[in-house]
Parts: sequence; structure tokens; C-alpha cells
Amino acid sequence: MLIVDSQLHLWQNSRMTAHHRQIPTYSYDDALAEMALAGVDCAVIHPPSSLGEPVNAYAVEAARKHPDRFCVLGHFDLESPDRESIVAHWRERPGMLGFRFTLNQPKQQAWWSDGSLDWFWAACEKAELRVGLLADRRHWGPLAKIASAHPGVKLLVDHLGRGGAAGRIADDEAFADLSEMLALARYPNIAIKLSAAPTYSSQSYPYRNIHGHIRRIVETFGPERSFWGSDLTRMSCSYHQCVTMFTEEMHWLSGHDLELVMGGAIVEWLGWIPNPVR
Repeated sequence: MLIVDSQLHLWQNSRMTAHHRQIPTYSYDDALAEMALAGVDCAVIHPPSSLGEPVNAYAVEAARKHPDRFCVLGHFDLESPDRESIVAHWRERPGMLGFRFTLNQPKQQAWWSDGSLDWFWAACEKAELRVGLLADRRHWGPLAKIASAHPGVKLLVDHLGRGGAAGRIADDEAFADLSEMLALARYPNIAIKLSAAPTYSSQSYPYRNIHGHIRRIVETFGPERSFWGSDLTRMSCSYHQCVTMFTEEMHWLSGHDLELVMGGAIVEWLGWIPNPVR
């Protein structure tokens, strides 16, 4: 079974935000070593937006050296005067299949709904670039309008749609708006990353009290639009446990559905053809 991590951060000579590992570098060699121990074949690198655009170059280096193991959803300054040209030429960078934005700065919150990014959605639709978003309950209405207006843009919602709530709320409280989020399943161009799941439970491994919420997501969006992931560098559990939480502890998830959730679906969604050799 192909196992693909839908969210992994790498960085060099920098300092990540406080909820991530407080080490100066988490390299692609570090990631490959942990992937080997956990049985993870491939990963989608998300250059940390908090560290600016230079981290894109390191992610591209990882994808160039290990095209069978890594692809990238990068980022750039959406207010750049060259922004449309940047999007048009984005795929010229090795491994770049699209973007991932948090849009969590105060001025960026309005961009969800004020039309400021209409050009971006149209450009991504034209270039067939995927877009990952750190969305939560504030954004379901705007996201539905984006998906409807731009059906050719494939959108990936981070972290079970819980946004940046990890560490602030957990358990049933963290999933209070789940029914509202599940309504987005009507849009075939929206998928959900099941990344960072352990952070939304106050229990210990295997975090059984949130399995029901995850099941609702998978059953509503379907395994074709539900992607396992770790966000490894902010996990309190091991990488192996991030994997086995799904592969061994969720007995309702099995067979072809499990294969899709653990990796088959996201490579199809991204249009990526990895060829990992363990």
C-alpha cells in the first residue's frame, strides 16, 4: 500500500512557530529517515509560510533530488506586481504542483470574500494548479463560492477543516461545526486533508474519541477526497503512530478505501506519479 503524507514541513537555519519542533533545521534527509522508520513512502512538502519565500527553494531542492519521494505546494506574495506571471510559470520549478496558503494575517482575512483573489483562482484554474488552504468555520461560505465559481480549481482543506485550533480546543468541541463543513462535499473540487488529527484529541494514542468525526468526514467526502497526513513536526506522538492510528485502529477503514485515504487518492488529486523504492 502506497503511503503518502499530505503535509510535511521542511526548513533550514530558521525558527519555526512555537507549536513545531524548536530546531534550526528539519531537512529532507531528516524527513526521509523518519519516513523510512514509519513506512511512509512519499510526502507533499508545504514550505512554512511563516518563514517567507526562501523556503520554497529548499523544498524544490528536495523534490529535484528525490522526485520519487517529494512534491511541493508552495507559496508566494499574492500582492506581488508579477503575481500573474508567477502563477503562470509556477510549474517550471521542479516538483511544484500548486500552492498552500494560510491566509491568516488580519488583512488577508478579507481576501476570502472581497474578490481580491479572483484573479488567483482563475489563474490556478487555467494552469491546473492545486491550492491548499488553512480554512475553518469562518470560511465555509466563501470557500463554497470559490469552489462554485471556479470548478476547475482543486482545493485542499488542511487539518480536518479545524484550521489553527490545535492546542486551543479539542475533542467534540473542536468538531462543533463539522456538519457545516461537511456541506462542502457537494462541491467535487473540494477535498479534506486528515492531517494533524492527533492534535484535536485530549486523549492518548490512538485518540479514539475523535475517530467518529474522522469517519463522518471520510464517509461524506468519500475516500477519494480524504487524504491522510501528519504535519509531523508538531506531533506529540511518533510518526509510526500517525500512520497506525489509521491503518490499524480504525477498523471501519479497510481495503481499497484505506489504500485511497493513505495515499492513492492524493496522488490522483495532485496529478502526481511518484515511484518510491523502499
